[in-house]
Amino acid sequence: MGSAVLAGAGPTPVRQVADPWSALAAIATATERLRLGPMVSPLARRRPAKVARETATLDRLSDARLTLGVGLGSDRFAGELSRTGEQLDDRRRGQMLDESLAILAAWSGEPVRHRGEHYTVDDIAFLPRPVQRPGVSVWAAGFPGNAKPIRRAARLDGFFPANLGHPDQLAEAVGTLTELRHGEMASYDIAVGLPLGVDPEPYATAGATWWLPEFEPGVRLDTVRGVLRDGPAA
Repeated sequence: MGSAVLAGAGPTPVRQVADPWSALAAIATATERLRLGPMVSPLARRRPAKVARETATLDRLSDARLTLGVGLGSDRFAGELSRTGEQLDDRRRGQMLDESLAILAAWSGEPVRHRGEHYTVDDIAFLPRPVQRPGVSVWAAGFPGNAKPIRRAARLDGFFPANLGHPDQLAEAVGTLTELRHGEMASYDIAVGLPLGVDPEPYATAGATWWLPEFEPGVRLDTVRGVLRDGPAA
């Protein structure tokens, strides 16, 4: 099971943070084998045409190592949506997310013609294309018991379940995804975020293919380096 680093979000807002896209570009040019990407980017507060450019560029900088994690985002912890005037209604943010994902067909290099309720892209081709074909790998986040995020994830390349409390929750979600994807799970990713010290093996048995160790804000750099040095879980 592969492993990657996940910065944990907690009830106390973290105020000293780097811009993820600038940081990921630096990581892409300083590494050769690590997969990288935001986990997750709330696309409803991003312009999808800009995301198409950013992700294609980052995929080329990293030589096809980008995974784009997407989700609705939340206003619960730091008011990051309400304080900047973003859409607060979950249903509408879900619509915006789905429109953004449709616009990311721009990765094909063919002209994009999209006129939706929230976004318009009128006959624009986005070049150069990402290295990955047919496009950047996309994982969708969602709560395991919510049907719509799981249906969305089934159309993409992976699922990132939020707030897992027990491996049985993951097994149930994997069963639903397997049914929705008509059994085609060989190249599909299931990523679980777990605190350090939690055994990932039961989650691997339930269907997880990636383990993302969660770090609390202020974690020592040596701790992060130790996890990276240990590598993927057996």
